[in-house]
Amino acid sequence: MDVLGVLEWIGVIVCLILALTGLIPVIAAAATFVVIPFHAWINHYKKAAPYLPRVAIIVPAWNEGAVIGASIDRLMALDYPKEALRIYVVDDASTDDTPVVVANRAEQYPGNVFLLRREQGGQGKAHTLNHGIERVLAEDWMEALLIMDADVIYLPDSLRRMTRHLADPEVGAVSAYIREGSRDRNYLTKFVSVEYVLSQPAARRAQNVLGAQACLAGGAQLHTRENLVAIGGRVDTSTLAEDTITTFETQLHGKKVVFEPHAHVLAEEPRAVDALWKQRLRWARGNVSVTARYSKVWFRPSRVHHLGAWTFGIVWFSLWLLPLIMVTSAIGLAGLLFLQNELAATVFRVLWISAALAYLFVLILGSLTDAKTSRKELGHILLFPGIINMLVMITALFPPVTLVWLPGLFGITLSTEALFVLTLAIYIWIPFSMVVAWLARRSERTRAGRWLAPALIYLAGYGSLLCAITFDSYLKELAGAEARWDKTEKVGRVTAN
Repeated sequence: MDVLGVLEWIGVIVCLILALTGLIPVIAAAATFVVIPFHAWINHYKKAAPYLPRVAIIVPAWNEGAVIGASIDRLMALDYPKEALRIYVVDDASTDDTPVVVANRAEQYPGNVFLLRREQGGQGKAHTLNHGIERVLAEDWMEALLIMDADVIYLPDSLRRMTRHLADPEVGAVSAYIREGSRDRNYLTKFVSVEYVLSQPAARRAQNVLGAQACLAGGAQLHTRENLVAIGGRVDTSTLAEDTITTFETQLHGKKVVFEPHAHVLAEEPRAVDALWKQRLRWARGNVSVTARYSKVWFRPSRVHHLGAWTFGIVWFSLWLLPLIMVTSAIGLAGLLFLQNELAATVFRVLWISAALAYLFVLILGSLTDAKTSRKELGHILLFPGIINMLVMITALFPPVTLVWLPGLFGITLSTEALFVLTLAIYIWIPFSMVVAWLARRSERTRAGRWLAPALIYLAGYGSLLCAITFDSYLKELAGAEARWDKTEKVGRVTAN
């Protein structure tokens, strides 16, 4: 074999490896969901028991006048002893009527509601939380601490369902199921609702089974007093992921973190791509700092915790690096197309048929974990991967459909060159879909944005939108951009349902 032949085969091998990296997130997702049924046997309910500790609830609030009153009323309506409940609203120097609303509720519920005012605001949620934590730890009354957001609504039995896990002294923290609860959902909040079904009652059940939780829900995290003191008596203020760091630190200190899927908390989520982008960019950049901070934990099994397990590490990195994996896999496929056309077609079919089967499995099993929400959002469950991604899946399963029959419907016969270009476009569509999602964000600022942004998201897929945001976090980190806490605007659309 001559030198060119050797170089060609080296290129084929390299491209094949790059292309097959696309199987990593597929296998990781499928493997995660495979363990969900085991939650029926491997769970914490055997050690849970009726337990009603004295709970201090800290609610960070900045300009939450539209929602804070209703949130307090809902908390006071919880199926929980009122003498064991205190609500501390930490006002972060609001410029609206937040302190007035809270002060009125303090008069309405004496001994249960307290207003803590910060004169210097704008430092972020973590600083606001620490102001309240310092206050409650200075007193002996509190036995458990619930951290929540100002706009969320706890269903009446939610807190009681969470505290029962604290009957086990090995548990340090408990998280609830955050559901999208807007009364008038639009296309984007419906997608968020589907995402939350797949990522919480589904994926976090799997994390219960595996013994390692990635993150306590920021708006629903319950800590024992002992755990809070053990991790330093405050939440981290150096990153945008204080909830994830608190979750990791709890487990690193030898305490269990439990997800309670039957404790439902309703939240208002962003209704526009730009608002969602800012929220998720904050989360994604926080995960970058978490990944770096715990570099000595990954893939190092420990008897104290399960964060170093290979199973947990593969799931974490397959999600965190998903946009990069999408790009490298597409590059590999494109390279194979130029070097070995037939091999490229085989690898393409393997990747996309595997993805289609895994998605179908994840979709069915995930939907069963919250059948009520899934029935409401059936259309958006089906459209979750995006219309073009569904066409690509069909191409992998039945190549003649899109490469021969579909063009034939319009009287088009593809030449060899045109077929090659179309095939290349299909192979590199996944990374390009992130560009389409970015265009959806940009289009919102135009007159046509009202209909163009949804159309682009339906075409590209909600998953591509999330990947685009994560990719943006890579760019922001590489550029050293300032990590800012951008508050998500809430207007009180949540209703109990």
